[in-house]
Amino acid sequence: MIDALITGRLHGQAERKVGNSGKPFVVAKVRTPINEGEAIFVSIIAFAEGLGESLLALDAGDSVSLSGALTPKVWQPANGEPRVVLDLVAHAAITAYHVTRKRAAAQTRPVSNSVRAAPMAPLSDVPKDLP
Repeated sequence: MIDALITGRLHGQAERKVGNSGKPFVVAKVRTPINEGEAIFVSIIAFAEGLGESLLALDAGDSVSLSGALTPKVWQPANGEPRVVLDLVAHAAITAYHVTRKRAAAQTRPVSNSVRAAPMAPLSDVPKDLP
């Protein structure tokens, strides 16, 4: 097992499934670039409810970064060369949607007395003759 962070684009739509024990989980595939136009597919499984909902909210082609336990495997097609495949048991994810939401939340949080942000000068006050 490898603790990994992968980034790529969602390939197809994530799917909710139910295990034999009745516990729901979400599966997805992420196309992750590796070098000069080549990519590898990473099979994702997420057991955490919030993480699963995040994956289900994405559309095919949306960018996503996932961290978790990575297991490399070899797949032998019936007629072809063996290929490396990766399985990731995801623990956390971040998408462009998360960044926007976190940025908005940070802007609405009250600033504590111990830390104050310096006020920014309006753009009209910036000298025009800067190199």
